[in-house]
Amino acid sequence: MSFDTDPAAIAANPLPGDTALGFSHFIAQADAVGQGLLVLLLLMSVMSWTVIVLKALSGWRQRRESQRFVACFWNAGSLSHIETALANGTAGTARDPYAQLTLQALQAQSHHARHGVTRLAEAGTAAEFVTRTLKKGLDAQAMRLESGLSLLATIGATAPFIGLFGTVSGVYHALLAIGASTADAPGSLAQIAGPVGEALIMTGLGLAVAIPAVMAYNLYTRRNRVIASQLDAFAGELCTFVAMGQPLGAPTTAAQAATPAGDRDSDPEATGLARHSGPVAA
Repeated sequence: MSFDTDPAAIAANPLPGDTALGFSHFIAQADAVGQGLLVLLLLMSVMSWTVIVLKALSGWRQRRESQRFVACFWNAGSLSHIETALANGTAGTARDPYAQLTLQALQAQSHHARHGVTRLAEAGTAAEFVTRTLKKGLDAQAMRLESGLSLLATIGATAPFIGLFGTVSGVYHALLAIGASTADAPGSLAQIAGPVGEALIMTGLGLAVAIPAVMAYNLYTRRNRVIASQLDAFAGELCTFVAMGQPLGAPTTAAQAATPAGDRDSDPEATGLARHSGPVAA
């Protein structure tokens, strides 16, 4: 096939079904494979943006609820006040990971105090049982935070190749059609450039689907690492509270006895829970 760039030759050999080239023309001329790939890319885009929006909303709601609970936790007078606030729903909701960890720790301590070691799962001291309970709670929170990320990773990795496959299929069928129409006449570059350019639309669509998914995956992965680190730090302090009844580094009973009563009243460290800011989910 020869490529004739003479304008007269191009006018004499127009593109079969001389119509305006573009996305609508490409869709109209696409075969079942091309249309199926286009529908697949559309579904992948809808799923990707659904996950992105839902995780953004859930992250915003969780950050607000976590700030509320952490402020309530560090300003409470005792763990019993926290337990009462959780039961009444004034300290936070069940969706907040900080509230869930605190509730699980308090329930584990209460269960071990009432029933003792009755099963292998409860073997060990109360502190060890609370630690295992918090470890399971942290694992459950990590799994919840990672929900949807595998879908974003899959879409980000496969969408460009799906678009490329659609481009290859479109170019192949375009060349076959051009070859059949110019069997008895010389072909021109314009006859090839139009259909091939239309076929490249599929590659662009694949990239348009993949890029937001990859960016969201990286963003949420980093956010989950920060939240997991903050939850781990909070769980460590919570375990100390539940096991010892006082924060890490707080004065011991002997030290409290040696401290004058007036100084103990003015010292927040000597009254039980310390009044300071805890970790807040990012």
